[in-house]
Amino acid sequence: MLILLPPSEGKTPAAGGSAVDWPSLSFPALNSYRAKVLEALGTVSAHEDALALLGVGASLKDDVERNTRLHAEPAAPAHRIYSGVLYDALGYKSLTPAQRRKADDSVLVISALWGAIRFDDRVPAYRLSMATSLPDVGRLASFWKPQLTDALTEMSAGELIVDCRSSTYAAAWTPPPVRTVAVNVFTEVNGVRKVVSHFAKHTRGELARHLLVRRGNAPQTPAQLLKAAREKWDAELVDGSARKPHALNIILPS
Repeated sequence: MLILLPPSEGKTPAAGGSAVDWPSLSFPALNSYRAKVLEALGTVSAHEDALALLGVGASLKDDVERNTRLHAEPAAPAHRIYSGVLYDALGYKSLTPAQRRKADDSVLVISALWGAIRFDDRVPAYRLSMATSLPDVGRLASFWKPQLTDALTEMSAGELIVDCRSSTYAAAWTPPPVRTVAVNVFTEVNGVRKVVSHFAKHTRGELARHLLVRRGNAPQTPAQLLKAAREKWDAELVDGSARKPHALNIILPS
């Protein structure tokens, strides 16, 4: 089983320590592409109009300034850098050592800067969205798609893929639909369903945690994933097709 997560918008900078060690990162074949994005990001972040170019507000000025020195910034495991609603719900710190090893093996974060990383990869805090277009790189989802297809398709062969990404990050890699289940979260009032983005992030984090801490074998099929989800939620499975992934719909109480 592989659990695909988006990065958090907010990130917690490492308190100290060494900079990113590029050869130690997962999927080293992506390093030349990571370096290209990092260089373009540093150039844009040093521009007088950097905030507008990156589509962020004045409150994130320090984050953008940090982008200009990412080669030297302290790095920490990704599970410490990424923070926010989804990652708080997943709660890596409170996992047992065995559960942490499972998370390190099972979770992939699809990143605008790094392409794809695992929880134990050491990276610095950065500010960059997959929706951004950078000079000499272009729109990041389009830039990463062929690279991630090459890097991830073979390594994920035979795995059930639980896709908890937002649509922005899902555009960067399309795993084989027959083995992929996209996770959707709704509330339902009087038979009418409504998507709730905040609770969707929280519930996806809770689902990832549930899959990491529950006893027994990890789900290997969409039907087994549905059974696991129903241990905690009202849920349904919508079958996919040759071109469209399955969908796990979790329905929260109104």
